[in-house]
Order: sequence, then structure tokens, then C-alpha cells
Amino acid sequence: MHDIRLIREAPNAFDAAIMRRGGDAVSSDILAIDAERRAKIQAAEEAKAEQNKASKLVGAAKAKGDEAEFERLRALVAEKKDAVARLNDEAKAQDAKLAELLMGLPNLPFEDVPEGADEADNVEIRRWGDPRSFSFTPKEHYELAGVLPGMDFETAAKLAGSRFVLLSGAVARLHRALAQFMLDTHITENGLTETWTPVLVNEAMMYGTGQLPKFGEDSYQTTEGMWLIPTSEVTLTNIVNGTTLEESYLPRRYCAHSQCFRSEAGSAGRDTAGMLRQHQFEKVEMVSVTHPDHSRAELDRMTRCAEGILERLGLPYRTVVLCTGDMGFGARQTHDIEVWLPGQDTYREISSCSVCGDFQARRMNARFKPAEGGKPEFVHTLNGSGLAVGRCLIAVLENGQQEDGSVDLPEALQPYLGGKTSLTAEGTLA
Repeated sequence: MHDIRLIREAPNAFDAAIMRRGGDAVSSDILAIDAERRAKIQAAEEAKAEQNKASKLVGAAKAKGDEAEFERLRALVAEKKDAVARLNDEAKAQDAKLAELLMGLPNLPFEDVPEGADEADNVEIRRWGDPRSFSFTPKEHYELAGVLPGMDFETAAKLAGSRFVLLSGAVARLHRALAQFMLDTHITENGLTETWTPVLVNEAMMYGTGQLPKFGEDSYQTTEGMWLIPTSEVTLTNIVNGTTLEESYLPRRYCAHSQCFRSEAGSAGRDTAGMLRQHQFEKVEMVSVTHPDHSRAELDRMTRCAEGILERLGLPYRTVVLCTGDMGFGARQTHDIEVWLPGQDTYREISSCSVCGDFQARRMNARFKPAEGGKPEFVHTLNGSGLAVGRCLIAVLENGQQEDGSVDLPEALQPYLGGKTSLTAEGTLA
């Protein structure tokens, strides 16, 4: 959410930033609503002052026996009381209208975020690892002989519909091992605090991180009004919802392994084959809550945490800075990490790390007390995948595949697989 004071002070700059993201100039609409809201508040205060003044004179008129003046003043008090109530209601209505408008506007990109309309305009900043040369045509993950016994889309469709998968046997164990490896690495090496959170949240929490009101169709809501989380960013970030922290408490770095649920309403027809884009999936999420002066450095740190997982697994990747037209709603800057998938002969997103500035903090009213004193300030928040477990499974399977349909597994996973080093063509660990 945006600071209305900054829009008042620099409306043209605000519009310019919104338009960099492909939006329209909106400051004039915002300021018109704000002006009307402030006028109503001022009028209500003036009416209240007149009401109080008349109230003080009512007793004096009664004491003097001036019945006409008494009745006039009493009528004036009632009139001003009604006016105060009406003006306050009108001000609240304008306030709600303003909040709704501001809630629907995306975050403002940093000035150095590259201009662009879509993913074609993203800027690559580094690569790691060389894609493997195959002596055969590599297959996609769901086509591998060793994967077929443990990755069942037909039964999942019977159980729940399209875009679900049933994992079993060695493939399910490999999927679990990846999540465990990610968690252990982030906890023991990267200094994140392991957290286990609900997957159902109330509506306020979805507003707090920006999933609502604009993107409700992309998530699932229960009949009781609760929401299934699209990512544990929602729960981890909202840990500080409505709180005022001591500066010494910062930074807070959390991670959680959770089920995630997305309706993918805006992605109809995309990536329907295999388990690349599912309605239910698992992710190890990272969230940082920081001092404003440190949030951009924290973005680099978070990105390195995610990249390190891929490097330990020996998976080639590239890191890109998203352009203004491709960033998520709540981000000021985003680094996407794309892993190499030989079956598709391309890089695909496996992590997205974003710094949100105080955008989410304003929605959540999350602040900290400066150590040197002064008024509480809004914290800065960041989030990133560390990593998407299903997509990491895909990458491990495709990059390690052999011509007979077996898969050589990363050495880093062997402690989680009882020392096993491969997925055989028959679908067992060996």
C-alpha cells in the first residue's frame, strides 16, 4: 500500500512510476478522493466545535429564562450533532474508497529496475554451470522410464481433477528428500529460522501481503471464508502483522516448507503437461523482515541462498532481474532464478526473490522502534522461493537422466536417500 503523503507531495513522480509498470496515471483520482475526504473531516471538526459552543450556551439561556434562545440553541446542537455524524460517515466512505484504490495499485519499482513489457525484457545478471551435452535426445521428466511408476497423473485426475499429481515410491521419496535438504541447508548454513505455519488463513492476512483484493481468483477460498495459502510468504510475512518490533530484533529470517495452493486462473492452457504448473505443490519459502537501510542487501543475500541450493545439487541456472512489466504486484525489485531443463531445452523459473520495501508493512501495520529513539517506522519485507520443490524434482530428473530412462542423483541428496545414488529404469532407488 502506498503512502498518501508521498502522492500529495510528488504526484507526477508517482504517476511516472506506475506507468513504468504499464499502468495509467492515477494520482489525480487519488488526490480528488483524498481532498474530498479531508474536506469532510474538516467540516465535521468545525461542526463539532459549533455543537460544543452551542451546548455551553444552552444552560445559560435556560438559567436566564430565555425560552426562545434556549430552544434555538437546543435545535442548533441537534442540527450540528446530526451534521457531525453525517460528515463523519461521508468521510469514512471516502476513506474506504481511497483505501480500495490504493490497495489495488502495485508497488513502485526502484529507479534502476530495467524498463520492459514482459519476460523478453528481463536482464540476465549471471549464469552458473554448463548445461550437459547428451548423446541422445533428452526427455521431459514425465517421459522417463524410471519416473513412470512413481508419477501418476491419471489417478490424481480421478481424485481431484487436472493439474494434480500422485507421487509414490522412489519418486515420492526423492521429492521429500529435496524438501528436507533445502530446509536443512537454510537452517544450518544460511541462518534462517525454521517455521511451521497454517495453510489456511483469514482474509486480513491475504490483504496484508497483497494477494487481495486484486488476485482473489488465483487462490482458493473455503465456504467459511478462509483462504488456502498460495505460498507460505503469506503466513511468514504476517507473523509481524500489527506489531511494533525493537530495532534490535531485526533482521528476522524465516523459512517454511509447506503445501501451496493456486487456482492458476490466469494461466489457463499453460504448462499443462507434467508437474511444472500444479494446483497443489510444495515450496520451501524464505521471508526476511529488515530495517529499511538493509533491505536491498538482503535481496542479494536471499538470492544467494536460493542459488546455493541449485549449486549444491549441480543444476545449471541463470539469474535475471525482472523488468518493470514482469514484476509481481508487491515487488520493488525481483531476481528470478531459472534452472536448466534439458527436456524443454530452456531455462525455467524455480525461484523468485523480491524486495517489497514498506509496501506490505503498510498493509499489515508492521513497524519497528528505532534504537536511537523517535517515532516507529515501517519495516521492510522480502520473500523468495528456496526452492519450489516440484520444479526442483523436475530439474534433478531431467538433468540426471540416462539413455535407458534411469537417473543419476545429486551427491548432496544421498544422506537423505540412505546412500542411494540413482533412480533405476524400473523406478527404484539403487
